[in-house]
Amino acid sequence: MNGPERFEAHDGDVGDVGDVGENGREGEHGPEEKGNTRDEGGLQDKYGLRGEGDPQDEDGLRDEGGETGRGDTPAPGGPPRIPVPRASVEDSGLPLPAPADLGVMPPPPAPPVLEHPVLKALLGAWALAACSAEEATAVEEHLGDCGSCADEARRLREAVGLLQRPESLDLDPGLRTRVLDTCLERRPPRIPVPDWAAAYDAETARLDALLQDFGDAEWHAPVRLRWFRADAATSRRTTVAGVIAHLLSVDGLVAVALGLDDPLGDVPSRKPTPAARTEALWRASHFPPTRFVRAPWREQSHSLVRTVSFTGGGAGKMPVPYGDFELPLHDAMLDRAFECWVHAEDIADAVDYPYDPPSPRHLHRMIDLAARMLPTALAHRRRAGLASPAHHRHLVAAGEPGRSLRLEIEGSGGGEWLIPLDSPAAKGSAEHEVAHVALDGVEFCRLAAGHVPPQEAAAGQVGDRDAIRDVLFAAASLSRM
Repeated sequence: MNGPERFEAHDGDVGDVGDVGENGREGEHGPEEKGNTRDEGGLQDKYGLRGEGDPQDEDGLRDEGGETGRGDTPAPGGPPRIPVPRASVEDSGLPLPAPADLGVMPPPPAPPVLEHPVLKALLGAWALAACSAEEATAVEEHLGDCGSCADEARRLREAVGLLQRPESLDLDPGLRTRVLDTCLERRPPRIPVPDWAAAYDAETARLDALLQDFGDAEWHAPVRLRWFRADAATSRRTTVAGVIAHLLSVDGLVAVALGLDDPLGDVPSRKPTPAARTEALWRASHFPPTRFVRAPWREQSHSLVRTVSFTGGGAGKMPVPYGDFELPLHDAMLDRAFECWVHAEDIADAVDYPYDPPSPRHLHRMIDLAARMLPTALAHRRRAGLASPAHHRHLVAAGEPGRSLRLEIEGSGGGEWLIPLDSPAAKGSAEHEVAHVALDGVEFCRLAAGHVPPQEAAAGQVGDRDAIRDVLFAAASLSRM
């Protein structure tokens, strides 16, 4: 008996289901009057016994074993009945759907059939990627069969590669200068920056742009400061933040000379030299310098540029003491620009980031400063017994021509300088030239920064070997911490 709370299988006794007519159909008052629960969408839907498209509840047909004629009725709670196969669309008599309606893309069109002269004429456009898709397909298929056209296509592609050089994501170092020049031509400033301070303004801006996206890890990246002391290379280990603190303390020498605040404040320094001031600032910090040193350094650099702009051109000869020596203000600003670039390269190497040299006109000014300082550096080395023996010297009166070395700097920002060898007051002379040295401009600057050994610096040298050695080591001795 089948009730609302009980479901039992029956063995083909259709009398329990309801009255069946002569054609085997249930009567009009069949299962509903008998209390049978097999209603439309009843237990078969509840337990998942009725497959999709099952016509059993419409016809109610059964064969002799209590079967429907379309398959065995599964037991309650068992797996669903396997649905009957569906009729193929080809057997329905209806038109077949288009391939696009089924998501099937049509095959690509066959490439156009072009003659050999036409395909050869298309090679230039193909190399420049200016052909249509059909023409490019035809050309590429032709290149697999024609060796002469394949060679021509290869040469054209190589030529295109030379015409279209890959562009770097980094900005051109001269872009800022060109933009400023264009702006200043259209609207000149009321108070212009002197030419001898423009290099410092540009290099501090470039270094600040490098620092602006640094995280804590980059600020604490190790950096090794390198320079030459006597004839030996020496170094000092610090961090990126420590390098900025070093620039802050040494730029403070120019700030003090201009009447600005000293960044060291009340911190005592053993000597008023760049190295002693830096060590004093490092020692005074309770913790290693961090990213917070960037703000005072950048504020001081802005103040220096603004102050020298207000002082006018006459202030360029104001002396700036460095402890052991002094420089005129215009040379001191070039010196600070040079050191800013050199230490920016140190920082970029520490964080594995490319950094370009200064613009050619600023690089030329830095090279000129180093070349003008070489005679004095030679005299100091000679007094210390580090230069060539005295019998090579030819003393002359101040301002008179004497033995000279021709320093040829190649590349952007280069030029030629005649370096007097025997006296800082002597005049370089082509008639008294005893040696000739050729170096790349950036390589010479790295030699003057103590980053290149003097023995490995010269690209070409001819003449007096002692004079060449003296000048190269004098250039390395210009470096300092």
